[in-house]
Amino acid sequence: MTLIEDAAESESLARSVDSTDGVYVVPAFTGLGAPHWDQRARGTIVGMTRGTRREHVVRATLESIAYQTKDVAEAMVEDADIDLSSLRVDGGAVKNNFLCQLQSNIIGTEIVRPVVDETTALGSAYAAGLAVGYWDTVDELRDNWQIDRSFPVDEDADIEVNYDRWKDAVARAEDWARDGGE
Repeated sequence: MTLIEDAAESESLARSVDSTDGVYVVPAFTGLGAPHWDQRARGTIVGMTRGTRREHVVRATLESIAYQTKDVAEAMVEDADIDLSSLRVDGGAVKNNFLCQLQSNIIGTEIVRPVVDETTALGSAYAAGLAVGYWDTVDELRDNWQIDRSFPVDEDADIEVNYDRWKDAVARAEDWARDGGE
């Protein structure tokens, strides 16, 4: 099933529609992680009609990333009793400005994207550099971290943010693969 040829295409497709038109994607292809912890959940697309276009599904997929992050962020805030004033993001998906702004609006906090968006690889390089004495302290490494762009919450955003319906979609995906029925 080919919806896009390249991940960069997802931003323009998502922006080409005003909403998901009621479509929700739950990308539980190998189950659901935190905070659901359901290894038997499976990926679902719900809410499709005859009018559903690939743009709606692509947008719903990007929204699902934001909703999943909200799920985890809320669990972290509750478990650690912290105030989430901003969220630093990394990975290939953060190149998508639409997703970063959507994420900010859905979570209700500023999203901060670094210049180097593959920080897992960067962290490995930093650890190796510390081990061989290239850097003397972790503080030196903190000085290397630079902001590419931040995405403040857009209080007037005209976007579809229906977190309750997302939770309904997750409930439909949960426990799908029970009793060997995969």
